[in-house]
Parts: sequence; C-alpha cells; structure tokens
Amino acid sequence: MSAAETGGSQVKSAVRTVELLEYFAHRPGMHSLSSVQEAVGYPKSSLYMLLRTLADLGWVETDATGARYGIGVRALLVGTSYVDGDEVVAAARPTLDRLSDDTTETIHLARLDGTDVVHLATRQSQHYLRPFARVGRRLPAHSTSLGKALLATYTDDQVRAMLPPTLAQLTEHTLTDREQLIEELHAVREQGYAVDREENTLGLRCFGVAVPYRAPARDAVSCSVPVARLTPAHEQTIRDALFDARDRLTLATRRL
Repeated sequence: MSAAETGGSQVKSAVRTVELLEYFAHRPGMHSLSSVQEAVGYPKSSLYMLLRTLADLGWVETDATGARYGIGVRALLVGTSYVDGDEVVAAARPTLDRLSDDTTETIHLARLDGTDVVHLATRQSQHYLRPFARVGRRLPAHSTSLGKALLATYTDDQVRAMLPPTLAQLTEHTLTDREQLIEELHAVREQGYAVDREENTLGLRCFGVAVPYRAPARDAVSCSVPVARLTPAHEQTIRDALFDARDRLTLATRRL
C-alpha cells in the first residue's frame, strides 16, 4: 500500500470516528448496531469494529447486553475542557453573574456553530419556575434570540447561503420562511437586540444581544423569562441589562 493510500485510509477513519461521535451527541440514549448503521451507512462489519474500539477507549458506552451503544464519558471530559479553557467564557463570568442579579432570570452565553447555537455558560433563574437549561445544549439559530442576534451580524446574502429556504418548525410560533426571518433580522440590526417569541419553547420569551468583539459576531448573551412573568417594566429592565452586559463583554473581550 502506498503512503498516499495509507494517508487516505487514515483520514477516512478519522472522519467516520467524528461522524459517529456527532451521531451519538445529537441522539441521547442507547442505540442498536442496526439503527446506527442505517443512519450512517457504513458497512456493518467495519462499523462494529469502530464502535468496539471507541468503547474500549471510553468514547462510546454499551449497555449490559453489549448490543446497544451511546456516547461515552470521555466526550464529556473533552467538552468540559473546551468550556473551561475558553477565554471568552472566563472573561464573561463576572458579567453573567451581574446580569443574573439584575434580571433574576435565566442567562445564557452561546456560540454560533454552523446553523445552531451552543450554550457555553448558564446562570439559572432565581425563581421557582425556571426553563430547562444546560451547558452544551444545541438549538437552531433561527428559533432563538441568541441565534437571531448572531445571524443579524451577517449580510442577507450570507444568511441565505447559511440557511435553507424552509426552516425547521419547533413550535407554532417558529419562523419557518427564510425571507421572513431575514426581514426580522433587519429589525434586529436597528434595535440592537433579538427576541424569541415562544419560537423555541412554548411559554418562554427570550431576548438576546450579540457580543461584537469580532465581525461577524460568534458569541451572544440572552435572558429567558416565562411569558406569565413578563411585564412591560420587566421587559425594559431586561433590555437595559442586556445592553449593559453587551458593553461590559465587549470591553472584557477586546483583546481576545
């Protein structure tokens, strides 16, 4: 076998390994070999050997029967090290704490990854009724205030290149037409913040601002509040607090 052939084979194996880990990351729980094979399309024999290798290394776990597979603990360790070592997350901690105190609501710092946003840091609501939140959660950008705030830092043509004409619907309020979303992004640019009007989770409204330490922006911060608790005065408090947080984060990240 030639060096070129060996190199090609090694790259192919690496790609398959990453694709498998991403498959499990997007589908919590345990999965049979046949269901994984149907999704990824690899030959069953080579898929089995790859899964067994990943299981031996701790990247994949098996159930008691050894016939079902899921994401392993080593993936958590790598994800944690990414967040722990991220300079923006470290610089943002005091601002996120202050924003949480000022609003008493759930706060997120997130990063744009393709057409999704990924939560990097969270501050839980100080109220009993609190929305589900966790670091590492991935959500479609078009259905969140975080994502819309970040998409608004791109041009209309760039957004068209990023998103398909028809967008996934998460709730009855989700914008599913790309051109309608682009029209809303015009308003986001003018007002400086984005709003998720129960487009990702029913009963929850979110406000988000991009952090412009680079252009287009890749990070944003948001505040989520149950609609039942949202008054005009509280909404104004949230917007003012987000603008203050954006300015503080811009200063904190200016050298990154």
